Amino acid sequence: MTLSTTTFGRTGKTTTRLGFGAWAIGGTWGEVSLQDAKAALHASLDAGVSFIDTADVYGDGRSERIIREVLAERGGARPFVATKAGRRLNPHVAEAYTGAAIEAFIDRSLQNLGVECLDLVQLHCPPTPVYANPEMFAALEAIKAKGKIAAYGVSVETIAEAMTAIKNPGVVSVQIIYNLFRQRPAEAFFQAAKAQNVAVIVRVPLASGLLTGKMTAQSQFAADDHRAFNRNGEAFDKGETFSGVPYDIALQAVEELRPLVPQGASMAEFALRWILMEDAVTVVIPGAKSPAQAAANAKADALAPLPAATMAKAREIYTRLIAPEVHHLW
Repeated sequence: MTLSTTTFGRTGKTTTRLGFGAWAIGGTWGEVSLQDAKAALHASLDAGVSFIDTADVYGDGRSERIIREVLAERGGARPFVATKAGRRLNPHVAEAYTGAAIEAFIDRSLQNLGVECLDLVQLHCPPTPVYANPEMFAALEAIKAKGKIAAYGVSVETIAEAMTAIKNPGVVSVQIIYNLFRQRPAEAFFQAAKAQNVAVIVRVPLASGLLTGKMTAQSQFAADDHRAFNRNGEAFDKGETFSGVPYDIALQAVEELRPLVPQGASMAEFALRWILMEDAVTVVIPGAKSPAQAAANAKADALAPLPAATMAKAREIYTRLIAPEVHHLW
């Protein structure tokens, strides 16, 4: 399969627009065996994906180590691997974000991933003041000068954080939630990112699985799955779980979206293709816990562009059902 590609912002690197999000193979998505985790990543790479996103806290390094093992097994040209740092800080407060702390995390990720230089390190949804701290970004520049990282970016929860971050000329990318249930980034942020050639990585594209169309009011989640324990933000920002949308309202919206799915496509493919309709999006990173999920995600890239009428109806459903619940929050 040949996937569509793009240039990853100012790095000049070419990546597929359909990537692999490696949170689920690390942890907090229920049990995923090492065999299944490796098979899912292999399937994604077999489909042509050349962008992987991970973080040092996904399974306390498990995700990064699985990536190292899979890439070693495959050999050949390496995909672009982005990781994140900062969430290991305890307490996770703005004052703890120092150059020394982040460099120590980077050193650990270098070891986990088995490389001498990280393609991209992202500050992992730090407290809001960090995005406006010039000392943090100066420290990242110094780490980059040492050759430990090729580039750095940020992962954000809010539009305001993203807008603050891209004022720093060294920030090459912003990772943000954008999906059929989280449409606000398209209002102003995407235009600002394009104007500065900042790459946009879209996470939570399927709203924690809601936009697969497979969930019901009776769906059950394992105790170690964030969809069971973080619905109200008990462990981290609630927007990371079901995009922060109340479950019953989200299920209603899914049913109204269902008729918009192109014939022969799955709802997940439709939801991913909807994201790829936005040209400011550099790469979208759905997760997968099995080879079948990984292969299915990659198929979204081949879907024909969605008609204007479909895009308009999706917007209407969001405006009527979803926006009152979440639009103002992030």
